[in-house]
Amino acid sequence: MPIATVNPANGETLKTYEAMGEEEIERRLQLAEATFRTYRTTSFEERARLLNRAAEVLDEAQQDIARVMTTEMGKPVKQARAEAAKCAKAMRWYAGHAEALLADEEPSQADVEDSGGARARVLYRPLGPVLAVMPWNFPLWQVIRFAAPALMAGNVGLLKHASNVPQTALFLEDLFHQAGYTQGCFQTLLVGSGAIDDILRDERVKAATLTGSEPAGRAVASTAGDMVKKTVLELGGSDPYVVMPSADIDRAAEVAVTARVQNNGQSCIAAKRFIVHTDVYHRFAERFVAGMKALKVGDPLEEDTEVGPLSSEQGRNDLEELVDDAKRSGASVLCGGERPDGPGWYYPPTVVADVTREMRIHREETFGPVATLYRAADLDEAVLIANDSPFGLSSNVWTRDEAEIDRFVRDLEAGGVFVNGMTASHPAFPFGGVKRSGYGRELSGHGIREFCNITTVWHGA
Repeated sequence: MPIATVNPANGETLKTYEAMGEEEIERRLQLAEATFRTYRTTSFEERARLLNRAAEVLDEAQQDIARVMTTEMGKPVKQARAEAAKCAKAMRWYAGHAEALLADEEPSQADVEDSGGARARVLYRPLGPVLAVMPWNFPLWQVIRFAAPALMAGNVGLLKHASNVPQTALFLEDLFHQAGYTQGCFQTLLVGSGAIDDILRDERVKAATLTGSEPAGRAVASTAGDMVKKTVLELGGSDPYVVMPSADIDRAAEVAVTARVQNNGQSCIAAKRFIVHTDVYHRFAERFVAGMKALKVGDPLEEDTEVGPLSSEQGRNDLEELVDDAKRSGASVLCGGERPDGPGWYYPPTVVADVTREMRIHREETFGPVATLYRAADLDEAVLIANDSPFGLSSNVWTRDEAEIDRFVRDLEAGGVFVNGMTASHPAFPFGGVKRSGYGRELSGHGIREFCNITTVWHGA
């Protein structure tokens, strides 16, 4: 895949870049290793000063980088601005909380004495250069949610971004440099996916984090396992959105539209499978379909656009194949489902009902504005349908019944359960999944400790 900015709204190639050669990659690896030796000794106060300054730089550049993101991958520009603002918020959160999250821990004196020692403590020390392999769908946020905690922990970052967002990738490197970070603290590697294996095998790279497809995660995990290196993987998701009779159905249907089409439907944590109790199925479906039909699809640079194009022609083809397979197998298309005429990689907001387990759309992730609608006879069936997926990233539950909430929290196979609201990520809460959605956690204290050497220090009596 070429490293290029191709506008998904019209298919026009705007900029192309040459991949870095072996000499440049080597130079940057040397720089990362040398920088880490010094940066790891900086104080939390200094790290926080730099990260807060980076947040200020991002705020100042918000309008410009939002347009770049929209031009590179197609998200509505107002959502791109919101993404930039969220990144600045996460930077400030980690700048303000990292020292406490990584504070030395003191075991109880009784345990210390039982070990035969006089005193002991547990330290969180940085690992070194961390390779981040990042996707195009949230081209700022995915990177910042790795970079902010990694830098505050004393690590340095190497970014291999998706090849269709090179301008965003270069902006990120420049962002940290403008904020005053030493050049080797955060570097963008403009390389293709074929270069990842060699970079990850390099002894100077101590760990890796990847957000992306399941095949990409398998490849990185395999190499890292061979080299015995720590990884965090956040892969696909096919999140269930369960609606029970006691819910506020109008509100659930309204939020369901946003939950499905946020980021043009290209979000791992977007709700994708809508599982509705039979008693309220028709009422919910009517409102949900009406909401999907009412969305404005168009130029993502226009302020009132709600759904823009998919990021690539291949992405649209993949989505279209899932819908067409479902139609051939007997599914009902309640709205959308047909590729529009004209330029750009657009696909309409679509609702597919009467889905069966044999259909590809039941098992595979729909990465675009396509929802599948299921009917559940009771809570037990709702849980069965929700868990009948290879993925387990997050989930949404709409009910006012506390016993039902307890049951869903206990039994849903997911890294998150959001009750009467839409799944969202926040720096204070851990984020990640189970099953084929990956392993490890990002954000919160759990995320910042993923790339730390947890060190026991023990003193004899």
